Amino acid sequence: MACSLHVAWDDGLTSYNFGPQHPLAPVRVELTMALCREYGVFDRPNVALRPIEKPASDDLLGLVHDSDYIEAVKRAGATLEPDDRYCLGTSDNPVFPDMHDASSLVAGASVQAASAVWNGESEHAANIAGGLHHAMPASAWGFCVYNDAALAVAWLLEQGAKRVAYVDVDVHHGDGVQAMFYDDPRVLTISLHESPLTLFPGTGRPSETGGPGAEGYAVNVALPAGTNDSRWLRAFEAVVPPLLREFQPEVLVTQQGADTHALDPLANLMLSLDGQRRTYSALHRLAKETAGGRWVVLGGGGYELVQVVPRAWTHLLAEASGAEISPDLETPQSWRDFVRERTGEVPPLYMTDGRTVEVTPFEAGFDPEDRVDQAIQATRREVFPSHGMDPSL
Repeated sequence: MACSLHVAWDDGLTSYNFGPQHPLAPVRVELTMALCREYGVFDRPNVALRPIEKPASDDLLGLVHDSDYIEAVKRAGATLEPDDRYCLGTSDNPVFPDMHDASSLVAGASVQAASAVWNGESEHAANIAGGLHHAMPASAWGFCVYNDAALAVAWLLEQGAKRVAYVDVDVHHGDGVQAMFYDDPRVLTISLHESPLTLFPGTGRPSETGGPGAEGYAVNVALPAGTNDSRWLRAFEAVVPPLLREFQPEVLVTQQGADTHALDPLANLMLSLDGQRRTYSALHRLAKETAGGRWVVLGGGGYELVQVVPRAWTHLLAEASGAEISPDLETPQSWRDFVRERTGEVPPLYMTDGRTVEVTPFEAGFDPEDRVDQAIQATRREVFPSHGMDPSL
């Protein structure tokens, strides 16, 4: 399944940096790009690695953010003074020099990816440094200053898109994107995440289904801590494909946080790289089937910086290019040397966790005592009827 892929990249994306003690370290993106280069992902004839044409302008950011907030971000990046009103200068969102410039570059890269897909330049497009899905219209939130994911969706609507689907597989609820389109039936937001009972941001319950006139267009699958590959994929297959097939988006935008992995230090799901790879191929197929192949791929969370994120997102970009990387491959020695030099950590030796993932379809039978099945059924009962679908089938 060879596909054209536009990758928006500039070394300046690593300037989105909250400091050496912060979990969201840009080295994870640096290591991802290095591993992709080692495997020749960007050398494939159908892949275009493109510089970012321009950061998002104030007018563009204004599609999803208040002008007062944009000015506050600029001010904080110049003075390095906290601004409590806008949640700038918290432990989650420390101020850093030129914060606006770094954040608007990330946002511009995601809009560039959306533009490449919408204008037919490329079937798929990616900003692996993007996916900052928590930022709110008038505040920073959860390591996110500007919500590039929401901005990409809003830009597509401005161009005339009538149906955009946003699927978020980060371990955290995609609260900012949901909030910005909660009343808009042109946007279907689907988030699979760890339950708000055990994880930030404390939202994303199945009962959050959309505002008046958009009921059923916010979809939340809140999974219990400890959910593994087979159970997570069971939930995904029970909710995401049927809704996308019914909605028939013109563009599929996905946020690909890698923090569902068992090694992630900030969350409690138990996926492996092998389970995550299954997700990538499923989303690729769904983009082909339901959105005419138009797929915008964004990064997201992921705080195991060496063992997980680089391998996960290298598999993701390879999948989006239409030529996956075998999970059985050894990681290149030159990349391992770079990892040691750059981080001082021991790099992974293989591109897999060595898991075999078996999934039993939800349609094969519902276990009322199983907490994952309870989560699936809660979501289906809340949203399927709004789309004319029977939650029991």
